[in-house]
Amino acid sequence: MYSPTVLAPIAPPLSSAPAPIFGVTTEKLTNTCQREVLTFLAHRPIHTVAMVGFIKDNGLESPLNRGAFYGCRNRSGELEGVALIGHATMLETSTDRALEALARIAQTQSGSHMIIGEQHRIEEFWHYYAAGGQQLRRACRELLFELRWPLIVQENVLGLRLATLDDLHLIVPVHAQMALEESGVNPLEVDAEGFRKRCARRIEQGRTWVWIEQDRLIFKADVVSETGQATYVEGIWMSQDHRRQGFGSRCLLQLSRTLLERSESICLLVNEQNAAAINFYPRAGYKLRSVYDTIFLS
Repeated sequence: MYSPTVLAPIAPPLSSAPAPIFGVTTEKLTNTCQREVLTFLAHRPIHTVAMVGFIKDNGLESPLNRGAFYGCRNRSGELEGVALIGHATMLETSTDRALEALARIAQTQSGSHMIIGEQHRIEEFWHYYAAGGQQLRRACRELLFELRWPLIVQENVLGLRLATLDDLHLIVPVHAQMALEESGVNPLEVDAEGFRKRCARRIEQGRTWVWIEQDRLIFKADVVSETGQATYVEGIWMSQDHRRQGFGSRCLLQLSRTLLERSESICLLVNEQNAAAINFYPRAGYKLRSVYDTIFLS
């Protein structure tokens, strides 16, 4: 996916100031820009739903974003790009020069865990970022699937419900294991308290769905971001004992019906190495929309 040369030691940037890009300026965005930023991101809702979720939940300025939002403007003051640069770096740009400018900003930051976006955009972003940014630790390719009405009709699962804080002890280890398998880092070893707090906050927001019987977690799914245009779901998990029996599709479609009453579409990412999931989601009505790259940083 990426040249092996990126794994070689990389020299630090020569200056903390990013190189200027002709015709555009970059700035850290403040809450006064929120309406303008949301309008810009609304043009491609399934690709920007995660950033929109951060903004709607926390505003443009908040430690809960685990990073800072930056904008790239042309000489007329119009936005050509928006990026969240931090623990998770993601971006949306309408021009190549905006992508380059935001990559230069990202070079000056440290402590990023991952960069994620559409394949062609991340390949270009990495071209500008790699020489002075953090080193690549792991890279994976993911497929973006989307679901819209109409849905396949299946029998409901009576136990599917919103999680409560009483369920936290069951959810945390499962979600941590999923993160470890994807990124190679166990969040319970790096930041156990912070990870538990983030899981608890999602439960308190009414975004974690579970099926639990006799204090055993059977199914879990997390709604990361929800807008009127798109809902992004991750962390979909089914216990080994209940797989290949139709329970996964029943839980997913039941949850999908609920979410599609409030949003035009549901989207999610699947690792291209997960053959079972790639076969599963189309059978549930999901359509392949794009190819994404995720780069995990050292």
